[in-house]
Amino acid sequence: MPTDPTTPRVVSVPAERLAGWIDRFRDRHGPLESIVAGPVLQLRAPDGATADLAIPFPPLGPTPDAVQGLIEHVGRGRRVGAILVRRGGYAVGIFVGPTLVRSKVGSSYVQGKTKAGGWSQQRYARRRANQTDQAYGEAADVVSTILLPEIGRLEAVFGGGDKVGVRAVLADPRLDPVRLLLTGPILPTVDPRLRVLQAFPEQFRAVDITLNHLA
Repeated sequence: MPTDPTTPRVVSVPAERLAGWIDRFRDRHGPLESIVAGPVLQLRAPDGATADLAIPFPPLGPTPDAVQGLIEHVGRGRRVGAILVRRGGYAVGIFVGPTLVRSKVGSSYVQGKTKAGGWSQQRYARRRANQTDQAYGEAADVVSTILLPEIGRLEAVFGGGDKVGVRAVLADPRLDPVRLLLTGPILPTVDPRLRVLQAFPEQFRAVDITLNHLA
């Protein structure tokens, strides 16, 4: 089915590439007018093209040049926490900017689904639920060890993987201060591994940009 050309599209631009993306947008459409409206910086071009840049960690402070101010704002080396959870696996870390400075990755066995019926299926389901609860409990212990001591220094916490799993881990009463810092949606990731955690800033530091049909 063809895409409606009048429908805005959204692109996600890594923080380190934002300046280059804005330069290319300016080259294509001409001199830009910038307007800050709450959590959004809108770029308007003479040909009618617009780009709405969602400001991460709003608000954008007073600045004589909103575009340059946003680039510097996005590039700041903020200290944030990350929690990735999928059934049977977790990765917890602390980042300064894009750099992982502390982490722990682990896994617990969770039995796969079975095609058996009757009592066997119920028995497998109970065992699987118990294994899942144990895995979430282990992940909560790690979050408590890694993030709680740093809670006063963290600007935000980002979750990834399975939203049900992240919420189950953060339901631990010990982690109320962590849950209060959880920012944005639970971002999609593959099974938690160290390399997946190391690459996670590409997602949580990215800037979402809404383009109109002319852009």
